[in-house]
Amino acid sequence: MPRFRIPQSGRTPAADGTYHGRMKKFGLALALTCAVLSAHAGSTRQLPASLPVPGGLVVLDVGPADLPRPSVTHDGRPVLVTAEHGRWQALVGLPLSLHAGHDLIEIHEAGSARSVVFQTEDRSYPTQSLKVSPKHVDLSAADTARYNEERTRLDGLLGTFTDNEPERLLLLAPVKGQRSSSFGSRRIFNGAARNPHTGMDIAAATGTPVVAAAGGKVLDTHGYFFNGNTVIIDHGMGYLTMYCHLSRIVVRTGDSVAAGAPVGLVGATGRVTGAHLHFGVMLNHVWIDPQIVLPAAVVP
Repeated sequence: MPRFRIPQSGRTPAADGTYHGRMKKFGLALALTCAVLSAHAGSTRQLPASLPVPGGLVVLDVGPADLPRPSVTHDGRPVLVTAEHGRWQALVGLPLSLHAGHDLIEIHEAGSARSVVFQTEDRSYPTQSLKVSPKHVDLSAADTARYNEERTRLDGLLGTFTDNEPERLLLLAPVKGQRSSSFGSRRIFNGAARNPHTGMDIAAATGTPVVAAAGGKVLDTHGYFFNGNTVIIDHGMGYLTMYCHLSRIVVRTGDSVAAGAPVGLVGATGRVTGAHLHFGVMLNHVWIDPQIVLPAAVVP
């Protein structure tokens, strides 16, 4: 915020209130200026930058905002649409399976449909091959059954799409700590490829508070085989965040939470080797790189 110099006077204010009048006007101007600056600084609707790569997102103009909000889909799934500078903008999450080339969204409005084509690019993610004892990677029959059941449950939850527009698109950091760049990386154990890493790992000590990256509704609180104690928050229009491996969960399913409100504590529950937060961001049922929508990393 700009620095303001308060007018100084070595004389007694005039009886007619001239000095007080000037100070009153100055105070009003200062208050109005601060209000404008505060409103601008507190804006939560700023759009993320487009990154048209696997695990990225694109922001596409889909028409003037003086018309009704259009319905937009990508690969048959509904897409988040928000107004910015008088235009409707579609935010489209791109899957890690994406290949470079042309892609498109479908726009449905006023009984008609049209397409918007956009260009995508390649992005390589690291792959690590490891040879380990089978007991560390092969699940028992019971664990496999549990995992398959949980996968079905999660897939249903993560496909949630509500009409409520997110209060913010750029997120708060859920916890302070050292962030890994492991999103999209893939490990090959004993020659068998595993699913790519779909979130960001943030190193922090057990018990470190974890907060909601944006306001929303708690969609799920559950202890999963791989993810451990997990919280999923629905921010609206298919924009979800997930917080995994918590040592403790302090919210309940159905709770409404504000941005920055506590949701749990860092832990090492689930299939992990040490304490950290696995933080996932989903858009139109696609995991995207959290780094795209988070502020620059801050560590203690």
